[in-house]
Amino acid sequence: MEFSEVVRRRRMVRNYDPDRPVPPEIRERILENGLRAPSGGFSQGWAFLTLEGDDRERYWRIAAENPDEKYVEWITGLRRAPLLIFAFAHKDAYLDRYTEPDKGWTDRDESHWTAPYWYVDTGMAALLMLQTVVDEGLGACLFGPPAEKVGRLKKEFGVPDGFDPIGVISIGYRAPDKRSPSLRRGRRGVGEVVHRGQWGRHDA
Repeated sequence: MEFSEVVRRRRMVRNYDPDRPVPPEIRERILENGLRAPSGGFSQGWAFLTLEGDDRERYWRIAAENPDEKYVEWITGLRRAPLLIFAFAHKDAYLDRYTEPDKGWTDRDESHWTAPYWYVDTGMAALLMLQTVVDEGLGACLFGPPAEKVGRLKKEFGVPDGFDPIGVISIGYRAPDKRSPSLRRGRRGVGEVVHRGQWGRHDA
């Protein structure tokens, strides 16, 4: 598929065919492409937990416990996804990397950082996975686990301290679903969000 077509067709899919597993070779391409994302200092401060079969159900037993009523329909569709990829950012990998001789900082003070690139870079890796899913003819959705259940989820899967969840990517073959009502807001255009040479100057 042409790259521009991948970009245009990418959207969050919230319902899947539960009887069609993601082929292992596609799963591995998704993961490998995600690892091509850029990272500050090539720190690669990310980690990904794949959940299939019973392991996927272990996730949902915690994450879908007593859900908010307005999300029940979406959770039902997301639970049908045969593959989940739980993405984590590892801040210490960046703080340690930038105290190495070629970077030159002498401490791990976070105030050196313009933005928390451990989150930014893990998000870019997730986007590459989402784009790979489209290229493979499948659907995906990036969503956040309930904040109050993150501790239980990390304990359930043995995730060490220092790894912060960025989100979960559900992946599978698409089934009919409802588009998010948030899309009614419309996509903001280049003329609205791009400033050229000076803030507030939008003309090309």
